[in-house]
Amino acid sequence: MDGTEYAVTITRLTPHTGAEVIGVDLARPLQPALRARLADAFVAHSVLVIRDQRLDAPQFLAAMQNFGEIFPQHNPRFAVRQCALVHYISNQDKLEDGRVYIPGEGYHTDHSNDPIPPKATALHAVRLPATGGDTQFINMHGAYEALADAVQNRIDGLMARHVYQSRYSERKLPQLAGEQRKTIGTASVVHPLVRTHPESGRKAIYINPIRIEEIIGMETAAALALLDQLLVHATQPRFEYRHKWKVGDVVIWDNRCLLHKANGDYPASQVRYLYRLMLKGEKPA
Repeated sequence: MDGTEYAVTITRLTPHTGAEVIGVDLARPLQPALRARLADAFVAHSVLVIRDQRLDAPQFLAAMQNFGEIFPQHNPRFAVRQCALVHYISNQDKLEDGRVYIPGEGYHTDHSNDPIPPKATALHAVRLPATGGDTQFINMHGAYEALADAVQNRIDGLMARHVYQSRYSERKLPQLAGEQRKTIGTASVVHPLVRTHPESGRKAIYINPIRIEEIIGMETAAALALLDQLLVHATQPRFEYRHKWKVGDVVIWDNRCLLHKANGDYPASQVRYLYRLMLKGEKPA
């Protein structure tokens, strides 16, 4: 067993979400016992913040395979040249209309328009602005458990249709190209509005303001009102962990029970550049 495992510390960041991991070198192979410890911490805390990493794109890919199988991301426009499975997030890209694109703006869960969405997303901070650019995470387990019984009973069993970009979304996404435009761009999938975590057994509200096009069997006005009610409830500060990035951070989070959003509150002249990977998950149930 690698003796460095004994120096690893995992410290809770809030009572409900997030744990800081110190003493792990993701550029080296992880021993099975440490991988199991990190996997347990991931389920328990939903966000792992692994500090002080210096990884190139291939090393980041190898490191994240300790946590699961890689999920191919939907828009190859953002692939890193030397390692196509790794994508980048940057504030230097623009939308088709010329506006600056801030990746991750607006609360969402990643790629919920996939029939089997990714269980996790990981980011590695390569360059950061001097201030700002925090990522906010919302614990949807806690949000569900805090609902009144009548609301829980109302939403249990409801199904929502997810698409690449909902017509009701305030956030604009970059256009897909080529084959992805024909397949991913026109497809829709149906997922439960309340999903059960396959490892912890806890229920969570599973919504995505960017992707949900309708709630099956519900009038549009009523569906939009319900989704807005759930989002307002969930995004109360009591359910939030707000991550302040440091260069070298690797942050991996659980898409099955969290919403997240990035903040574009920094000068456009200051570069924010992170590597991104996703991990394969399970069909929501």
